[in-house]
Amino acid sequence: MPLVNMLDMLKHAHANRYAVGAFDLVSLDFLEGIMAAAEEMQAPVILSLAESHFEYYDFELIMAATVAAARRASVPVAIHLDHGESLESVTTGIRLGCNGVMVDASHHPFEENVRITREVVETAHAAGVPVEGELGYVPGVEGEDAEKHPGEIRYTTPEEAARFVAETGVDFLAVSIGTVHGRMKGEPKLDFQRLKEINERLGIPLVIHGGTGLSEDQYRQLIANGVTKINYYTALSDAAARCIAANVAQDVKGYTAQVKGAREAIAAECRRMIRLWGSEGRAQEVLKAARPWREVAHVIVYNVEGLNEEEAAELRAEGRRVLSRIPGVRAVETGVAIQPDDPQFRYVWLVRFCQPQVIATYRDHPDHVRFADERFRPVAGNRITIDFELDE
Repeated sequence: MPLVNMLDMLKHAHANRYAVGAFDLVSLDFLEGIMAAAEEMQAPVILSLAESHFEYYDFELIMAATVAAARRASVPVAIHLDHGESLESVTTGIRLGCNGVMVDASHHPFEENVRITREVVETAHAAGVPVEGELGYVPGVEGEDAEKHPGEIRYTTPEEAARFVAETGVDFLAVSIGTVHGRMKGEPKLDFQRLKEINERLGIPLVIHGGTGLSEDQYRQLIANGVTKINYYTALSDAAARCIAANVAQDVKGYTAQVKGAREAIAAECRRMIRLWGSEGRAQEVLKAARPWREVAHVIVYNVEGLNEEEAAELRAEGRRVLSRIPGVRAVETGVAIQPDDPQFRYVWLVRFCQPQVIATYRDHPDHVRFADERFRPVAGNRITIDFELDE
C-alpha cells in the first residue's frame, strides 16, 4: 500500500492511543533503514524531511526517492515537510509529493505566527494537505540540530493553544513542554500537567519535537496525553555515526566500507521506537481507516485555430509556467502528436494533481481561470478533457 492520508493516519493513532514515528531522513541510508523497520514491524510511518537539513541533500532529488519508497511499501506511509520556513517552501513540498506539511513560525510573536500559519493552512487545505503548526518554542541544546534552534525554551500554554488552533485551522499542533532539539543534557523534565490540559482543550493530534533522549515512562505519558506524532532524528544520526566510527577504527578504506552497516543501525533504532510507541502491528488497521493518497491525471487533447506552430509552442510554455504554480499541481506536461499528418488531436496537456480534491480548487484558481479564459479556450475550441485517478 502506498501513501495514505496523513490526517487519517494520525486520527487513528489519536483514537487508539499510540504514536507514529516521524523519522527525519538525510540520505538513502536513512530512507531505506526507516522503511525496512516499518515493513518488519508492520507499522505506519511518516517519512520526514526537514528544511533545516536541506544543506545536506538536494530536496527535489531525495523527494523522488522518498515518493518511490512510499509507493512500493506494503505499510501505510505519509511524507511530511518538517520545519518549513515559508509559504513557498510548503508549496514546493506539496508539488514534490509531501502530503503533510509543517510551517515553523514559532519563533515569531503570537499574532505573526497565527498570520503565517493561517496563510499556509489556506494554501495546503486547498490541495487537501493537512498542516502542523507549532506554538511555544523548542530550542536546541547539543548536537548537529542544536545550532538551527537557538534561544530559550518557551512553553505552550493551554489558553494560547486553543486560540491558535481556532484562528489558524491547523490539523496537528507541535507543543513545547520541555523537550529539546538535539541531545538532552541531564535528565529531561517534562510538564505533563501542561500537556494534559492542552490535550483536553484541543482534542486533536499533538506533536513532540525533540523526541530523542526520553525515558520509556515519559514516552508512555506523552502518548497517554494526546501525542500521536513524535519527531525523531538525533538518535538515528548517532546510531549511524557510531557504526561509521567503528568501521573507521578498524582502518577500513573507502566510502562504502566505512558506511557499511549504517542502514541497519538506523533500522534497529527505528524498530526500538516503533515498538515502544505502540505502532507495531498497526499497519492493517490504518490501511482500513485511512484514505489512499492517489494522484489524478487531468488530460486535455485539443487542436488550435489561428496559431502557427511557434505560437502554439509559446502557449504551451506559458501554461506550464503559470499552471505549475497552483497548489496541489505536481507537474504540467505538454506534447505534440508523433504523427502530425492527420491526427484527430494535435496537442495534449497532462496536468498531475496530488489528489482528487485539487480538481475543484484548480478549476476555480484565479491563475487557471485567467489562463484558460484569456489564452487557451479562445483558440482551443476543439478539445476533450478527462480526469483519471491513477492506479497504484
